[in-house]
Amino acid sequence: CRALQRRNSTFWGWNFGLELVRKIIGTVNRPSPAIVSEEAVRRLPRAALVLLCLAYVIAGFIGREPWKSADMMALGHMLELVNGTSSWLLPQVMGASERPPVLLPYWLGAWAIQTGPSWLSPALVSRVPFVLLLALALGCTWYATYFLARRPEAQPVSFAFGGEAPPDDYARAIADGALLAIIACLGLAQLSHETTPALSQLAFAAAAFFGMSALGYRPVAAAVFLCLGLAGLTLSGAPSLALLLGLVHLAFPLAGLLTPAQASRMTLWHGIGTSLTSCLLVIALASGLDLWHWQIRDLDAIARDGRSFGRLLLWFTWPAWPLALWTLWRWKRHLTAFHIGLPFAAVLLILGATSLSGGSDRTLLLALPALAALAAFSLPTLQRSVSSFIDWFTLIFFSGSAFVIWLYWVAMQTGTPRRMAASVAKLTPGFEPSFQFLPFLLALGASLAWMGLVRWRVGRHRRAIWKSLVLPASGTTLCWLLLMTLWLPMLDFARSYEPLVRRVSSIIGQPVCVQVHGLTPGQAAAFRYHGRLELELAERQPRCPWLLVDADDLASLEQQTDPSRWNKRGAFRRPSDKNEDVVLFQRVTP
Repeated sequence: CRALQRRNSTFWGWNFGLELVRKIIGTVNRPSPAIVSEEAVRRLPRAALVLLCLAYVIAGFIGREPWKSADMMALGHMLELVNGTSSWLLPQVMGASERPPVLLPYWLGAWAIQTGPSWLSPALVSRVPFVLLLALALGCTWYATYFLARRPEAQPVSFAFGGEAPPDDYARAIADGALLAIIACLGLAQLSHETTPALSQLAFAAAAFFGMSALGYRPVAAAVFLCLGLAGLTLSGAPSLALLLGLVHLAFPLAGLLTPAQASRMTLWHGIGTSLTSCLLVIALASGLDLWHWQIRDLDAIARDGRSFGRLLLWFTWPAWPLALWTLWRWKRHLTAFHIGLPFAAVLLILGATSLSGGSDRTLLLALPALAALAAFSLPTLQRSVSSFIDWFTLIFFSGSAFVIWLYWVAMQTGTPRRMAASVAKLTPGFEPSFQFLPFLLALGASLAWMGLVRWRVGRHRRAIWKSLVLPASGTTLCWLLLMTLWLPMLDFARSYEPLVRRVSSIIGQPVCVQVHGLTPGQAAAFRYHGRLELELAERQPRCPWLLVDADDLASLEQQTDPSRWNKRGAFRRPSDKNEDVVLFQRVTP
């Protein structure tokens, strides 16, 4: 009897513990905060959405020079691979390699240059894979949010007499909102239009997010995209983050085995197997190619830079972060549900990695797909007053920004208003503006389209849950398009190395051998690309007639060469940067 009593007490103890775990982790039947009618999920016109995405993606990739310094440095790595002067397993510019090592983005750009037509510039051809990567990031964000919104626990409240939103239409409307939310994020614009590892990491992080979200609906596609995304993230310089994301995905099907089944046990075991496979793939790639590299700072440095990280977080993720916070508040009883818990866990993980690695905006960029999904789930719960505030704030902010961009362009062309023209001349000394008809026509068309959109939005129309993000996404696209058309010549002059290289090349003349000392990889790549110069490190002591030195490294020049053998020909400054000077020397004729 005593043995039977002990056995029963053990059984009831295990049963109590399991029930407690289920209540903590699991999702019970809680009422959904989303109340959505069939009319509120009417379809966003596909043609308008595709046109908005095309305008956002294409602007910034075509017609501009490589900018300093990450964009130019990435092109330098690609050209080194194409010319065969660098190893494909350790891309370098002038003997300097990135830490952590980056492979896949440079491979893609180099392959594009090798296979592209020779009459196009290498800078333009190398951007083709990155255009596709940005499109992949936006598409995976849409599909990831769609499958999250299809889950039973994400559905809105059912009406007593019908008329609630159908599951497919509701999921499509939420996914449209997520796509608009990520486009509206201010921090996405510049970093997503550079041919750098940051864009590659964003695309593969979004692919992995889609693979996690499609579990239970598209098992094959989920496995392929999860493995592809984490492997691509590893080869793009973020193996540690890829492994952590794989472990986050592994936690959800493991927790699902302890909860009341909303998914079949086969689906959960498939998720566990996919997660383990992807994690092992990350470990194998990172270990085999020696890609592991930790960038964790000490706690004092993290606390010291906390305020700057907070400011970065506020503007970089605007307007997604307030909507995401609203989602967490309204869905607070569903935080452990898959459609809220997965993107929330991904955002927290990337925010932690960003703060530990120095508050880099390029790391924070990877949080935008999951943050946009979180923001989209706020749309069914927004009050009308909040939605109106978003609309009017966005209308005033982006209309004012577009007006200022146009006004500065008029000042550059005509000299009036004088104060604006003087500020442009002060910031970019030596810049000579010119009128370009096609960019002007594109900017005018975008501005007229914005006016038509504003007229539609302030007018009377049926309620749609995605309407609150139409103006933010369109306003961001408008301002980015205006900058990449009206202001592009000035931005090229201010942000590229071409004016500096042109001034130095005018002294050197025909492309010849030039020794360099202290130049950054971006500067070295610029002199090779724009000046067609043959660069050699001064440490190797080549017999070159010219020597180019970074102004900050003049003191260490005596350790590499004899200063008496060189005549100083001048110091040259990049026009828009007072802290970036190079000094040119000519060898004394023996």
